[in-house]
Amino acid sequence: QIAFMTLTLFPIRLFFAAFMMLLAWPFAFIASMGSDEQELEKPLSWWRKIVDILLKAIMRMMWLAGGFHWINVKGRQALPAEAAILTVAPHSSYFDAIPVTMTFASIVMKAESKDIPVWGTLIKYIRPVFVSRSDQDSRRKTVEEIKRRAQSDGKWPQIMIFPEGTCTNRSCLITFKPGAFIPGVPVQPVVLRYPNRLDTITWTWQGPGALEILWLTLCQLHNSVEIEFLPVYIPSEEERKNPVLYANNVRRVMAEALGVPVTDYTFEDCQLALAEGQLRLPSDTCLLEFAKLVRSLGLKPETLEDDLDKYAASAMKMKKEKVDLKEFSAYLEFPVSHTLESMFALFDENEDGIIDIREFVIALSVVCKPSKTLETIQLAFQLYQSENGTIVEEDLAHILKTAMGVSQINVTHLFRAVDEEEEGEITYDDFYRFAELHPHFAEDYLYADQLGDESGMETSSLSAPNGICTDFSPENAEDKNKSLQKKLN
Repeated sequence: QIAFMTLTLFPIRLFFAAFMMLLAWPFAFIASMGSDEQELEKPLSWWRKIVDILLKAIMRMMWLAGGFHWINVKGRQALPAEAAILTVAPHSSYFDAIPVTMTFASIVMKAESKDIPVWGTLIKYIRPVFVSRSDQDSRRKTVEEIKRRAQSDGKWPQIMIFPEGTCTNRSCLITFKPGAFIPGVPVQPVVLRYPNRLDTITWTWQGPGALEILWLTLCQLHNSVEIEFLPVYIPSEEERKNPVLYANNVRRVMAEALGVPVTDYTFEDCQLALAEGQLRLPSDTCLLEFAKLVRSLGLKPETLEDDLDKYAASAMKMKKEKVDLKEFSAYLEFPVSHTLESMFALFDENEDGIIDIREFVIALSVVCKPSKTLETIQLAFQLYQSENGTIVEEDLAHILKTAMGVSQINVTHLFRAVDEEEEGEITYDDFYRFAELHPHFAEDYLYADQLGDESGMETSSLSAPNGICTDFSPENAEDKNKSLQKKLN
């Protein structure tokens, strides 16, 4: 079917879809010319209403050309005065743009998107909230702009936000980012379904690429999509004060409507679990729990690498000195809290109330750079090496078990392979040269010997089809408190 459709239907559909997009461009360009903020906050003029109708019709024809013959809409879209924000989930594909073109709601987009030929003009027409990667205050400004529009009493168009913040495979709802819920205004949850026999829609960070997804989807005779507008969710006073609670409660409502579970892990956690570095994390790693605690503590992803450099420099000055909870609090410059105590407990291997701060730095490096194994090991060598720049086998064991988040690890086979001169100590240069010659050193010298089937190492690298990650949901964790195990229990 794919071979036949590629030669027949695919080029025709692709041509008509591109033609419809080009046809929409001049209308969007003219309507966007000279528009300022004051004009946008006024009711639409008669000619803009006509342009809106024309563009929606053209966009609908574009999706029709792509095989979306029927778009099943359930429920009623609320008015901007009723719900200024539409929260849409699950976000799994660029075909999720269908509800955007149906409603012409504003969306949050990268600032670079407005410079894309043709598509950028269409994006500017719907008055998006632009996020600039080059501006360090962009996140704060974006939240402030969303809040300003959301509290405009319906003067601005509704804002459509995908709170998962990334594409997933629709098997569960990952943690919602709080941006849509910080304004504390009512939101309307919107759920998407693609009830197709074959899934050619899903586009995630791991799986088929965008062009392959487009090709396979256009080769399908018919593609189905369902858009359901759920009742407006009005936050309680407690939810207004706590955006995270608000986000979790809305996510629960949407998950129930979809009939899927929720997971407390985020996209970043799944990247960590499935990182393609030379050290794959085992299924029983405590680093996923550590990553959650890092976020709960308030360490922000955008500044995490800078924080790592600061903590590493401080740890090098402390050398082998161990610290208690109070000193750990001062080291991180965070007050003692339940979250800090839980993080401290992960590294309190002997339950004697003191930890090796170097282990925290190594774990933070893995969370920061999950695929850059050698950068983490180089940093670890700097923390553990003697004055002549070497480490012994015991040091390598400490480094690797911390980097993998496991209780014990046997590095004898690996250490002897690196220590060709049998000097009983190695440098980072020795390790780097060995890793260059043996890029799969972990599989050859660590996993094969000791982890095997018992650790679940093989299953840890498996993902769902097109998948974001294997199931890390709370149901599998049994009790959240049980996951707060000591690193070396």
